[in-house]
Amino acid sequence: MKFLAILSSMPLESEMVLAHLKNVHAIEIAGKTVYKGKLSGHDILMLNTGIGKVNAAHSATCLIENYPVKGLINIGVGGAYPGSGLKIGDIAIASKEIYGDEGVITSKGWESLKKIGIPLVSHGKKKYFNEFLLDNKLVKLITHHPSPITKGNFITVSATTGTRKRAIELEKRFDAICENMEGAAIAQICTIYKIPMLEIRGISNIAGERDKRKWNLDIASQNCQKLVLKMLCLKTEND
Repeated sequence: MKFLAILSSMPLESEMVLAHLKNVHAIEIAGKTVYKGKLSGHDILMLNTGIGKVNAAHSATCLIENYPVKGLINIGVGGAYPGSGLKIGDIAIASKEIYGDEGVITSKGWESLKKIGIPLVSHGKKKYFNEFLLDNKLVKLITHHPSPITKGNFITVSATTGTRKRAIELEKRFDAICENMEGAAIAQICTIYKIPMLEIRGISNIAGERDKRKWNLDIASQNCQKLVLKMLCLKTEND
């Protein structure tokens, strides 16, 4: 038996999927609760990682080291960059995950880890610095969904973007559509273990606008989870 792992940072981002799991067993690993169950014939592992890169990487590693994981889906909410065309409630799928902070600050500005010359991961001659390609084969699992779905580069940051100037800077530097705080760390772990990964995020806000009155975490997380359930051939009660 091999498992499909589903990771989100917060319970809000996965509670709808968890509600549809059958034969659920909760297991404690390293202080984290892993939910093991069935969903439309798939053997599922679900875990809330907590916020940030370290929590995300630790959670992914815990699952992979304790269970035979055949693939991993990272779900949750994200902030769209101003030029992406994404709106609150839209769905974004990562074609690439990029560490937006790691690197060097020089007199000319930011440069990637290539400036240091030490890769985060090496597989033979292949060296990974800031960027990790995700598994596009998993995208074919996606069935029809009423919300727009946009593929593009995601950026993982340690500090969420709070100004429009910074949002535009990151968007242009990496040709990115949205940002989050966990994805690249999970992608790095999946690259190390050679496990295919898919990342799906619902857009909760426009990056650079720190006005939470304009945010909608609920609709973003719900739309993301509805897509995951459709991918796994399960209809939700609202459909």
